[in-house]
Amino acid sequence: MTEGIAEVLTFAIGVAISPVPIIAVILMLFSGRAKVNGPMFLIGWAVALAAVSAVAYLAGDAVSDTSDVDAISWSKVLFGLVFLFLAARSWRHRPAPGVEPERPKWMAGIDAFSPGKALALGVLLAGVNPKNLLLAAGAGAALAGLGLPTSEAVVALVVFVVVGSLTIGGPVVYYLLGGEAARTKLDSAKDWLAVHNDAVMMVLFLVFGVNLISTGIPPLT
Repeated sequence: MTEGIAEVLTFAIGVAISPVPIIAVILMLFSGRAKVNGPMFLIGWAVALAAVSAVAYLAGDAVSDTSDVDAISWSKVLFGLVFLFLAARSWRHRPAPGVEPERPKWMAGIDAFSPGKALALGVLLAGVNPKNLLLAAGAGAALAGLGLPTSEAVVALVVFVVVGSLTIGGPVVYYLLGGEAARTKLDSAKDWLAVHNDAVMMVLFLVFGVNLISTGIPPLT
């Protein structure tokens, strides 16, 4: 069981370090429907992570059953190359020193979101956003490559979803329990993430790209 958890933990941490979704949920917590929209966003986020990672696991498990382990190794290398590309893209698009980065236009309408839209946004940012889609799929595929019993794989996937949701669920719980002090600290965190988003993502993409390529190549040689 610990082997499966260890395999997905790095992917989960990568999902958790997602500046744009964290900013989005904090903005949602400053809206008039914060107590409903915040939890709905979290539910959408967790469901999407669970769905993507589970589908990737099932697909990878089917490949493993046919003993085509090379396919899993090549998928790791491919994912790694994509992450390196995203790292270079984040570096090129980083804002100049002293320039405040422009937020996505959809963030301006978060105040007016209905609970359904908050749920849908959670699904989109966790399951359709390229970075999190790749990480969730990578976690499922990597787990399938271990050939663990189904029960152990399910536990590992649950851990992946929980850890990957901590930075989304944390602000929601903190807001609901922390009162006015929580609003001030969440606002400061939002501003910091907005300024350093590209730098954080560049480092994250670089680390994951190198890690996936380094673990994917040895079985092929």
